[in-house]
Amino acid sequence: QVLLVESGGGLVQAGGSLRLSCAAPGRTFSSYAMAWFRQAPGKEREFVAVISRGGGSTYYADSVKGRFTISRDNAKNTVYLQMNSLKPEDTAIYYCAAGLKPVVAGTAYDYWGQGTQVTVSS
Repeated sequence: QVLLVESGGGLVQAGGSLRLSCAAPGRTFSSYAMAWFRQAPGKEREFVAVISRGGGSTYYADSVKGRFTISRDNAKNTVYLQMNSLKPEDTAIYYCAAGLKPVVAGTAYDYWGQGTQVTVSS
């Protein structure tokens, strides 16, 4: 079992920045690829970004490429999502997820956090 706890969400104006964190206490953090997903009201959950177990590979959704950066610190059992140049359409609940492979499909992830709300005002 992997417990994931997100933090860092909040309200920000368009063009602003936020950094989300996802802590995963335990010795198995580095065994998992970590990803961020988001779900806006009335919409399906969508992939945002993923990072490999060692942090050497990352992949982003086209909608966030160039604005968001995923990173991880295995010594701190934490994955981050730095979000810059935020837009109102980035408003959603953001979830981190842990899985064995760094893929886009949410169904491949075994563990999920409770989510953190990000609201971008225009």
